Amino acid sequence: MTDPQKDTATKHELDRLTAEFFRAVSFEEGESPPYNDLYALFIEPGLLIKNSGAAPEISSVRQFIEPRRALVNSGELTSFREVELSEITELFGNVAHRLSVYAKFGTVKGVPFEARGMISTQFIMTPAGWKMSAMAWDDERPGLTVPERYTASQRSGS
Repeated sequence: MTDPQKDTATKHELDRLTAEFFRAVSFEEGESPPYNDLYALFIEPGLLIKNSGAAPEISSVRQFIEPRRALVNSGELTSFREVELSEITELFGNVAHRLSVYAKFGTVKGVPFEARGMISTQFIMTPAGWKMSAMAWDDERPGLTVPERYTASQRSGS
């Protein structure tokens, strides 16, 4: 039997971790993104997988941060904001899974961009508490849109 209070506390913690992820990758023009905060969110061998191209781009947290930081430092990426629009989270003991609909906005080389997509995040309970173990995402594009069942209960990102 599950404990509703424990599940509620766990859900709040997973909400917090997810919000911290979006905060760590987002920044306004003239700011420096707090990318190093990502290390505390993931287990040591955590994976971030961008799968919106011909082949998946699989990276560790460090490998995820370095090229993004280089884009910011070079002045190519001058702003970026990513928000969770809606989510479905499922828990079972010491593992959890979250499907999130997200929107992202930014400016690269002076040109604004925006996109929407879905992120699949896996969480595990560790001796240090809940951590992300892997995150994989894909963006909408012609022929691929977020299914309505995931956007029906959209909430505003912060």
